[in-house]
Amino acid sequence: MIKRTAAYPLFLIYSGLTAFGFSMAFTVASLYEVTVAGLNPLQLVLVGTTLEAAVFLFEVPTGVVADSFSRRLSIIIGLFLVGAGFITEGLLPFFVPILLAQVLWGVGYTFTSGALQAWISDEIGEERANQAFLRARQLEMLTGLAGIAAGTLLGRVNLAFPLVACGALMALLGLGLIFTMPENGFKPTPSAERTTWGNMFETFRGGLRTVRQRPALRAILWIGLFYGLYSEGFDRLWVAHLLQNYSFPWAEPVVWMGLLRGTAMLLSVAAVEMVQRRVDVTRLRSLAGWIAAASAGIVLSLAGFAVTRWLPAALLLYLIISVLRNWVEPLYTAWVNQRLDSQVRATVLSMSSQVDAIGQIGGGPLVGLVAQQVSITAALLSSSALLTPVLGLIRPQLRAPNPPAAGQEESPRD
Repeated sequence: MIKRTAAYPLFLIYSGLTAFGFSMAFTVASLYEVTVAGLNPLQLVLVGTTLEAAVFLFEVPTGVVADSFSRRLSIIIGLFLVGAGFITEGLLPFFVPILLAQVLWGVGYTFTSGALQAWISDEIGEERANQAFLRARQLEMLTGLAGIAAGTLLGRVNLAFPLVACGALMALLGLGLIFTMPENGFKPTPSAERTTWGNMFETFRGGLRTVRQRPALRAILWIGLFYGLYSEGFDRLWVAHLLQNYSFPWAEPVVWMGLLRGTAMLLSVAAVEMVQRRVDVTRLRSLAGWIAAASAGIVLSLAGFAVTRWLPAALLLYLIISVLRNWVEPLYTAWVNQRLDSQVRATVLSMSSQVDAIGQIGGGPLVGLVAQQVSITAALLSSSALLTPVLGLIRPQLRAPNPPAAGQEESPRD
């Protein structure tokens, strides 16, 4: 008989290992794409746009699969696809194969996105799950720090090694989950009711009904859209910006990137611990206030990062942006997750990821063209401007009441 592991510790193990692998790969990914694959600024952004297009196309369908069939199976499939994507990019340093790699790991991500959060919510309950998101984020930053160190060491030998190692780790984790992952809190749709795609469309329609009945949830998804619009340019161009505009003393760029990411991770652990202790994740106003403060900080810091030509200032501003982004992510997830019905939880959570993907698909090429035709500095300033509308969208939520329990409607005034 297969022995299953308790859901909460397994969720933390999953979070820690995937963060380690992703950090190992992302420590060198942009350097690899700029220096080994030789991608220009527009190609760098198009790599990200391809990834987000894959997320956009598959996020809701895979979320519906997780709600209708098995969240456990969805997560396992996703890990194998993510692994295949990273291995492909590491072995084939050319523009087209790198685009294919984004499709593979983007589709794989959609199998895990929403499904993972919905799985742990059903296994241990929504309130404990919202706390678990913050605790997992702390663990992810700690294991991510170890991943940065590993990526830096491997990258000094060969920039492709961390990418391939990340892919192998994801595949091994997927194999391990086959034998250890429980699924006790979720009842899949009976096989007799799965004879057509009708059930999947009904689940999706249920998710849309939830969004329509919750004006505050609609506003939250709009906020996610603008986060997507700004983030693609920054994510894909910050390394190229540093390499183009600054000289790095004492060590090679891969070491500096590792130190920078590691410092950001350590600072983020402390910041999220503060949020864990001070934010009431059950109250919409509290979540909105903290997200508003972080968003304003990102807007100002990104503008400063784009224009300063003093290396210490640029590094400090990068650290501030990174900490604030790590601060926002679990709070936004908890905000979307407020009192959702279990039957549509993964679908609604997937919708939040999909609107982020729409934003990145729309904002990425625009910012990339600015970078190619004007400058990377102008592109980063454009990214800062794209996040500014979030401040206006959050403001009404600072006065909004908590959302109703699942199955109830909000007042249109909320």
